[in-house]
Amino acid sequence: MKLSIGIVGLPNVGKSTLFKALTQNDVHIANYPFATIDPNVGIVTVPDARVETLTQMSSSKKKIPAIIEFYDIAGLVKGASTGQGLGNQFLSHIRETNAVAQVLRCFANADIIHVEESINPMRDMDIINSELMLKDLDTVQKRMAKTEGEARTGNKEKVKELETLKIVLSSLEKEQMPYLLDKEILETPVMKELNLLTAKPQLYVLNGKESDVSEELAKKIADMQCSYVVLDLGSEPDLTPLITKAYTILNLISFFTTGEDETRAWTIENGWKAPQAAGTIHTDFEHKFIRAEVVAYDDFIAAGGWSQAKQKGKLRVEGKEYIIKDGDIIEVRHG
Repeated sequence: MKLSIGIVGLPNVGKSTLFKALTQNDVHIANYPFATIDPNVGIVTVPDARVETLTQMSSSKKKIPAIIEFYDIAGLVKGASTGQGLGNQFLSHIRETNAVAQVLRCFANADIIHVEESINPMRDMDIINSELMLKDLDTVQKRMAKTEGEARTGNKEKVKELETLKIVLSSLEKEQMPYLLDKEILETPVMKELNLLTAKPQLYVLNGKESDVSEELAKKIADMQCSYVVLDLGSEPDLTPLITKAYTILNLISFFTTGEDETRAWTIENGWKAPQAAGTIHTDFEHKFIRAEVVAYDDFIAAGGWSQAKQKGKLRVEGKEYIIKDGDIIEVRHG
C-alpha cells in the first residue's frame, strides 16, 4: 500500500524546511508567504535497522526499505477556503494522502515574519483546522444536494449515504473534526470516496524546542485525540520520531521478504490477514493465496536464516486466517 502524508500550515512556519529535511530535495524555501506555489512531492525511506540486518544475513543483491510520500503545499491563510492566498488551490493535492501533518511554529524569531504578526501556535492551529473544515463542509454540502434527490427515489444505498452525510455535516457545523467520528462512519463508501481532509488522522509537528511548547498547547492536542512531535527545524532534526509516529497513528506495521535477490520491507495495516498482506507483494497473490511460510524476525535472526529456522522448528505454515505480525518474514505459496 502507498503511504502518503500531506504537510499543511500557515506560511513561514517551517513546512518547506521540514520537507527539505525529510527528503533532502532542493525545494524553494523563501522568507515570504506563498513561496511554494507548486506541490512538492518527496519520497522518504522509513528507517528500519531490520532491513539492513536481513540484507546482510541473506546476502541480498538489493535492499528495498518501506517508503512514505510527503506532499508539501503552499501555506494556508485565514480565508483560504474562500480563495484567500494560494494554499486553497493545492488542497486537492493532499486529498489522496493517508494523513495530514500540520506544522505549527512555536519558536520566536523577529527575523522571520509571521503572517499573523505574532507567535501563537494555538491560534494558528484553529485557523488551519477551520479552513480545512470549511473546505470539507463545502464538499459535503455539494454531495448532499446530489444525494438528496437520489434518496427520494427510494434507493436504499442513497438513503444510507444521506444519513452518513448528515452525521458528517453536523460534526463540521459544530466545528468538530470528523476523524473523531465512529470508525463505522469513516469506513463507509461515501466517506472513502470524498476523502475529506478532516477525516484523516492528524499529526502535529511543533517547530521549536521542547521549552517552546506550552502545557496548554500539549493539552489541546491531546484533547483532540492527536499526537505531536517536537522538531527544531532550525537545526538538523532527527526525523525518525516523526516517521515512527506516522506509522503509529495510521496503525501500520512492516513485514519482510528476504533472499539472495532482495530484502524488502512491506507496509500494511495492523490486523491484515495473510492473503491481504500477500496482495501487497503482487495482486494475484491475494486471490491465489494457498499458504504462507512465516518466521518471526527475532527467531529468524537467532536461528541464522531460513533453513536454520526450519530446522529449529521456528518456521510456521499459516493459512488464510493468519494475522500478520510486525516483523514477520514470509514466503507466499500461491496457485
